[in-house]
Amino acid sequence: MKVPAANVEKAARTNWLAMGAAALMLSGFGVTTAMAQQGKTVKWGAAREIASLDPYSFGETFTLSVLNHVYEGLVRYTGELKIEPALAESWETVSPTVWRFKLRPGVKFHNGNPLTADDVLASLARVTHETSPLKGNLPAYKSSRKIDDLTLEIEVNGPYPLLLNDLTNIYILDKEWMEANNASLPTDSGKGIKGFATDNANGTGPFVVESRRTDSRTVFVANPSWWDKPRHNIARIEFLPITSAATRVAALLSGEIDFTNVAPLQDLQRLSASPEVKVLQTNELRTVIFAMNLKDKLFESDVTDKNPLKDIRVREALYRAIDVDSVQRRAMRGLSRSTGAIVAPAIPGYTAAQEPRLPFDLDGAKKLLADAGYPNGFSFNFNCQSDGLVNEEEFCQAVAAMWARAGLRPNLSLGPRSTQTPKRVKGEFDVISFGWANEPMIDAYSILVQVLRSRSGSGGVFNWGNWGRPDIDALIDKAGVELDNAKRIPLMSEALMIAKREHLFIPMHNQPMAWAMRSTVANTVQASDNKPRFWLTQMR
Repeated sequence: MKVPAANVEKAARTNWLAMGAAALMLSGFGVTTAMAQQGKTVKWGAAREIASLDPYSFGETFTLSVLNHVYEGLVRYTGELKIEPALAESWETVSPTVWRFKLRPGVKFHNGNPLTADDVLASLARVTHETSPLKGNLPAYKSSRKIDDLTLEIEVNGPYPLLLNDLTNIYILDKEWMEANNASLPTDSGKGIKGFATDNANGTGPFVVESRRTDSRTVFVANPSWWDKPRHNIARIEFLPITSAATRVAALLSGEIDFTNVAPLQDLQRLSASPEVKVLQTNELRTVIFAMNLKDKLFESDVTDKNPLKDIRVREALYRAIDVDSVQRRAMRGLSRSTGAIVAPAIPGYTAAQEPRLPFDLDGAKKLLADAGYPNGFSFNFNCQSDGLVNEEEFCQAVAAMWARAGLRPNLSLGPRSTQTPKRVKGEFDVISFGWANEPMIDAYSILVQVLRSRSGSGGVFNWGNWGRPDIDALIDKAGVELDNAKRIPLMSEALMIAKREHLFIPMHNQPMAWAMRSTVANTVQASDNKPRFWLTQMR
């Protein structure tokens, strides 16, 4: 099927080539005085730092959403989560397994290099490399080849309905820039593997990295040579990681920041009461769950000869010991949506049959533990992040206390993502708090192929706890090559139901999403993917 080219006006182009070793400087753009005077600055107070400037360094929605201001994919989601052309102006399927993409002419990287098919091929090779943390975002990729400078073909390993969805988060890098800076292989922030792309960037997007001080401030400036017609009036974005919720709120109320995409739930009423602040609140696509170590032995426990969590009775006991209504009311301020499913209702693959939760039953939990041979419980490592999910520290503390009342002894390990993520990647945990939004696919195949599937090739990249099962793997593999949604979606739903019946995870809630902004922000787009899009934002 041929997709017509988007009618996109080209932005005015300014010739510039200067790139410093550590950052791109505004003076290198030749940005006109008039543009600098007319453009606005937005100060973005984020709840945490991004993992890296390398868009392939970690498959995390937040980091990728920030980097989408610098890098772009062949296609992108609109604010209404519809797929539209981006670096590719059109595409067609030339066979059931081959897609042909026509690149947009005249696109330049931030260092002035033109975008060509060679850049796309080099990027696809990098992101699908066996060491890439993001390879699971292209689970069906087989190969690619150049037709001409502006045309390429991507081959998938079978009929596959979600390639365009996947490509929204596969950002394109400059081949020449990668080769010149020994950056042709991906870095891995989860494993502490760094490289030139960790602290330097060269995309095609609406903003350019001017400077970066990790854990302090990253500054983006408008790209005057962006191929698209800017719908923003922003000359400068100051990205400020402010991990303290109280400090973030105070900064917003005082005008030190203009926007936060993580407004603390406990402060929404206070923020809404300010005439200078507007709050946007809804539930996002992300579902929060607890995931358990199902390997042969626990990581940290007084039970050393086996893993109690491999017993379904023990997993059910942990589930029944949680009073989710109390968690929802207290830790989540009544704003989360409790659920028994591991995907949100808007995600294809969800069914109403997945929704019911096991009831809170403390006595039943104790009996299940006793029946499994643990009348006095056991100790285990409980890994949570202090700067990850919304109110994660609070709900983890609440659940740890509930498990303790059932006779269990959770050793709650709280820390920032920078210390907790490497432990998770290495499997150094027994239970973790975990959130999955099924992006960029916006389809249950995302969590199925990346989290539930046994590790093989690009499958199971996030399967840190040995959650794979042959029956689930078979359903996932069938769904991955089924083009008929009437057949594909029931396959995914069945796989999710097996995970539910086996209590492979303990579902908690759909995460609340609260943005807050000062009156300096005239308008912005809040989509359920929780990704700020400042290229669609106007400032006063």
